[in-house]
Amino acid sequence: MDSTIKFVVPDNRDEQAKVILKSVYASLSEKGYNPINQIVGYLLSEDPTYITNYNNARSLICKLDRDELLQDLVKHYLFD
Repeated sequence: MDSTIKFVVPDNRDEQAKVILKSVYASLSEKGYNPINQIVGYLLSEDPTYITNYNNARSLICKLDRDELLQDLVKHYLFD
């Protein structure tokens, strides 16, 4: 066995972002906000006060890298 085995770390960033966004969406809906408007406001401004603290939604969305999330959203819109 002279060959090198390549180790690839699975990238679950997409799945984690989806879970977090769905959770934040649900929390905003439960509190009576328009979740799409609030999430867009956060993404455009990076101001976390657009996101409710309810169900820990604000700290959850802050775990996501905003630039990476925007890139992923554009990729999914164009190629899915």
